Amino acid sequence: MRNRLVLLPGWGLGNAPLEPLAAALKGLDERLHVQIEALPTLGSSEPGDWLDELDATLPTDCWLGGWSLGGMLASELAARRGERCCGLLTLASNSNFVASQGWPQAMPAADFSAFLQGCEVNPVATLKRFSLLCAQGADEARSVSRALAAGAPSISPAELLHGLQVLAALDTRAALQAFAGPQLHLFAGADALVPAEAAGALLELLADVEVGLIEQASHAFVLERPHEVAAAIQAFLHESGDD
Repeated sequence: MRNRLVLLPGWGLGNAPLEPLAAALKGLDERLHVQIEALPTLGSSEPGDWLDELDATLPTDCWLGGWSLGGMLASELAARRGERCCGLLTLASNSNFVASQGWPQAMPAADFSAFLQGCEVNPVATLKRFSLLCAQGADEARSVSRALAAGAPSISPAELLHGLQVLAALDTRAALQAFAGPQLHLFAGADALVPAEAAGALLELLADVEVGLIEQASHAFVLERPHEVAAAIQAFLHESGDD
């Protein structure tokens, strides 16, 4: 269904951050059906298990997209589905969340390790810190952070840990190169979690895809700047023959 877009959220904060974006998209095109789907709640930290669950539950022949971790999972699922996926869009989503020698444009491994340990010891405090990092760089960072924290669902500590472990394990470069459908990857210029330099690195990795940078925006630009993000998505859908 070329008029259906399924969006997956990021780690720990639930569907609420994507709701303003979904509303903005519907305001731009009443024919577009935007569906926000929660991440799997599995007792597993294996990305393959998460993808199996998503593949079994999400509609086929639609556009797939997501914010941060959701975008990484959408990338893998798009490659798995191939022609059964209309196209892919990712929002503040790196191909590797944790930096490595082959992909340095990401969170330093030591920082992620400390974050993981913090989640094991005090998941509530870690989620609060995460919401602050998501909002860092926003014009109204405190209000964005409060909105993120207020909308976060109750998630068990084990599920939070599994999500972080999946986030660390994913490397979507091969999936992005394998998926032949249209792709849009939007990054935020003041993102504290996904370096803006990842946009240029992705352009070097991939040919014939759309990569955009929203200047002076935070990792939570789906909540901070929903109308600007929606306009970029709508233009992409139109250029890709959705209109």
